[in-house]
Amino acid sequence: MIKKVDRDAKRRKRHLRIRRKLSGTSERPRLVVFRSEKHMYAQLVDDEAGKVITSASTIDKDVKIEKTWNVEAAKEIGKLIAEKAKAKGVTKVKFDRGGYQYHGRVKAVAEAAREAGLEL
Repeated sequence: MIKKVDRDAKRRKRHLRIRRKLSGTSERPRLVVFRSEKHMYAQLVDDEAGKVITSASTIDKDVKIEKTWNVEAAKEIGKLIAEKAKAKGVTKVKFDRGGYQYHGRVKAVAEAAREAGLEL
């Protein structure tokens, strides 16, 4: 019998492996990236307090992007999360790629956040 590979389960397993070593603090929160088929999501998380500091996604009402599933949309989310982080007084973050490969949309979020002033 051939077992079907569950890609999402494998990604979650990789994410848990990363999370054992990576934890966000109030001084340096964790920038978490999640990508679905159609949307991109980014959050700043303080793991010590167990709270989300701020978030940005392509489904937000203030984001006016026609195609929400491409690299350009990911760049917009990176810029937006950096602006929101600066407004909250956060300049340094730890990047959590969420078990995804650092490539394409995930890389675009990180690079756009760096260009907008966040230190990853």
